[in-house]
Amino acid sequence: MKKAFILGLVLLVTGSLLFAGGGKEEPAAPAAQPAVEKVSLEFWSWRTEDVAVYDELIAIFEAANPDIDVTFTAYKNTEYNTVLSAAINGGSPPDIIHLRAYGGLEQYAQPGYLMPLDDKVPELAGFSDGAIKGVTSIADGVQYGVPFASQTLVIYYNKAVYADLGLTVPVTWAEFIDNLEQMKDAGIIPLANGGKDGWTLEVLQGVICPNYYGANDFFTELVAGDTDFTDERYRTSLEKLLELRPYMPDNFMGVAYADTQMMFVNEMAGHFIGGSWEAGYFSAQNPDLSFDVFAGPVESAGQPQYVSSFVDGSFGMSAATAHPDQATRFLRFLASTEAGQFLADNLRQKSDVPGVEFTDPFLEKVGELNAHSTPYIMLVGFRYEQPTGSSLIQSTLQGMLADTIDSAEVVRQVQEGVATWYKPFQD
Repeated sequence: MKKAFILGLVLLVTGSLLFAGGGKEEPAAPAAQPAVEKVSLEFWSWRTEDVAVYDELIAIFEAANPDIDVTFTAYKNTEYNTVLSAAINGGSPPDIIHLRAYGGLEQYAQPGYLMPLDDKVPELAGFSDGAIKGVTSIADGVQYGVPFASQTLVIYYNKAVYADLGLTVPVTWAEFIDNLEQMKDAGIIPLANGGKDGWTLEVLQGVICPNYYGANDFFTELVAGDTDFTDERYRTSLEKLLELRPYMPDNFMGVAYADTQMMFVNEMAGHFIGGSWEAGYFSAQNPDLSFDVFAGPVESAGQPQYVSSFVDGSFGMSAATAHPDQATRFLRFLASTEAGQFLADNLRQKSDVPGVEFTDPFLEKVGELNAHSTPYIMLVGFRYEQPTGSSLIQSTLQGMLADTIDSAEVVRQVQEGVATWYKPFQD
């Protein structure tokens, strides 16, 4: 009787539930989740070699900021300024702009194309004075960029070639020329550099010439107007470049920058004169390439070997961006130790971000060379107005190396051009 009563009660309750639920029990509907509205940011750069690294860095940011998509686009370095200026003038600039430093920043800051960052990126307060100088407008003293790296101009050499030929790292000019001669005799291109791209000749000057024109002493006199570019110290320093022509590739005036990189990467050339920014690219293209760097040689052993150094550039924000809050978030991420460490580790570049530790032997070596550093003369001092010192020296060095003008004409044209706008030369 008791069992029958219980069974009947169960059937009664079950039937009631089935009747109320239409024959089955429906699960509770999940609460509606609000859709994430994504904002897209365009980030432009000239660093075509670094696209994969920046894409990986952006993925780290996007994982922590799912409401923001960042698209990184890199243009050929020789075309970047033209493309960027056209976009700005056409009313469609990128949100985030990879900016060059000093005068390269000034040309966009003074017309109001850039967003002031002093009150948007508090992390800037922790950067060194030298780094901040490269991202500050000389017109209004406002900071328009987040510094990303400092660069040093050096001479790369293939360690395996040096070992095979029994060469030692040169200190003096005579030792350097002797090493180039031995490579040439061995059928190896001694020096990868060419002259098709004028800016690479400015780099060549930045590596070789400071130890012959007087480095910091000359730079100080020059910017003060106490001397000028026709100074014999500067003119004769340029003639050292002529001594390198026999060791460059055949028809070197027609050899482009990318070709010079490939010669060194593929171990066809024993030396490459360039910047510290090349190291990451070289290693990525040929992980088996064994290379190191040394400073430009001096006339006599015992003299300090100076290297030209400079703030390479920064990350800025377009004043016309439709998404200033999201762009600020991204810039603050780029100013973080996390982002600085990532770029230092993966690009092998000397990050200016506070807190970054350099464990890479290459970066440690670059740091040692900077014990004797001097400003990269045209970039730091004379790239603020047109014609810039850089544009003048690039074109005239092409003429000098091609034997269409001599060193006296180089310095005459440079001095005459810069004097049109540089007040200390006019007084």
